[in-house]
This record gives sequence, C-alpha cells and structure tokens, in this order.
Amino acid sequence: MGTVSITVTDAPERERFEAHDEDGTLAGVVTYQLTGNIVVYTHTKVEPAFEGHGVGALLATAVMDDARARNRTVVPICPFLSEWLEKHKEYDKLVARSTRKVK
Repeated sequence: MGTVSITVTDAPERERFEAHDEDGTLAGVVTYQLTGNIVVYTHTKVEPAFEGHGVGALLATAVMDDARARNRTVVPICPFLSEWLEKHKEYDKLVARSTRKVK
C-alpha cells in the first residue's frame, strides 16, 4: 500500500467521524456523543488494512480541529485519543480538565 489519501468527514446521523480512502473504503472512525457544547469522543477504530498508516492520528487531528472550530469542550473517553492528546498540548485548552488522569 503506497501513500493513501484519506478524507475525514463528520457523519452526525451516525454520531461519528469517518475516514475514507479515495476509493470510498472506510479506513476508520471516531464515535462521539454530543450534549450541548460538550463532545465526548468515545472510541477510535482503524480498520486492520489501514493500521500503521497514520489514520488514527489523522482522525484525532480532524476531530480536535472540528471541536476547536465549533468552540466545543472535549471529553476524551477513548484511550487512543487521550494518549494522543498527551503528545499534542496545542489542544489542551479544549479538553475538560476533570477527565485528566491523576498522576
């Protein structure tokens, strides 16, 4: 598999962001629950054929940029996203503080 062009779109009727390749194949999803201005990202799943190609990071960036654009507070329940956010401090001010792991 060479360089894959992935597009991430919001599918509010399914309460998830979807990543598709240029053929329209589903590469991965981030599921969410929206309550007012608070978005809870519940699960990130990358299809096995697309693992190791940066799809998870692409999804994480897309959902966080979307939250920032919509002025939403993020509650990252998803372990993958929580871990990703630890390395991407530029999104810190979007994340609900109470969800941070106690160190």
